[in-house]
Amino acid sequence: MYDTFKPAQPVGLMDFVRAAKSCVREIPPQTLLDKLNAREDLLLIDVREHGEYEAGHIKGAHLVPRGILEAAADPAYPKHLPELAAARERQVVVYCATSGRSAMAAAVLQMMGFKNVLNMEGGYIRWVSDGLPEEHEATY
Repeated sequence: MYDTFKPAQPVGLMDFVRAAKSCVREIPPQTLLDKLNAREDLLLIDVREHGEYEAGHIKGAHLVPRGILEAAADPAYPKHLPELAAARERQVVVYCATSGRSAMAAAVLQMMGFKNVLNMEGGYIRWVSDGLPEEHEATY
């Protein structure tokens, strides 16, 4: 798959983010909160790093850092996350800090056969700036 992409000029992070956002659907934070409050059947995935998650996250989110997403989503991988690997037919909503990593994560999940993936616009930073509820859990 990687050998088919041969750009004329080197690409940067924002090129990847723009490409991902061009092929994924996004929802605003309030729409996600409405879905959560309505108890829609969805799997919420936070693709930030552990420290970011500990600093605050959306209640009910599963932490799957972007760097291990493919492994966590692949049922053939021994250390996959069963709930994510089995969610190919479920609604999956992903978010990160600003929506770039999660856009790339959503695009990858779609390539892996996930049928209903949504990216949260603006990420956790927008969630917080919109005044939506944050979860803070101490870990020991």
